[in-house]
Amino acid sequence: MTNINTAPHGINLVIETKSGRVVIGRFDSTNGFQVFMHDVDVYDPAPGADPEAYIRETATYGVDVKQKDFAFDASQVAKWRKLGEIQKLA
Repeated sequence: MTNINTAPHGINLVIETKSGRVVIGRFDSTNGFQVFMHDVDVYDPAPGADPEAYIRETATYGVDVKQKDFAFDASQVAKWRKLGEIQKLA
């Protein structure tokens, strides 16, 4: 999904941004300008790299929390998914 305003509060999300950055953590809220999350891992893949392996690893083993609270520009959201719905590693 692309509209972060429809994301469910309190569950872990994988948010892919327009710059390629991946933010994984517990979604709190958005005010339309900023997205607020907690217990977050921020992953910046190398240019041209596919972040899906990292996302699946996180879905399998859990979020490697690097920041307790994190906010970023809502206009940067390219898409979001529920972490619990991501296919785990075999």
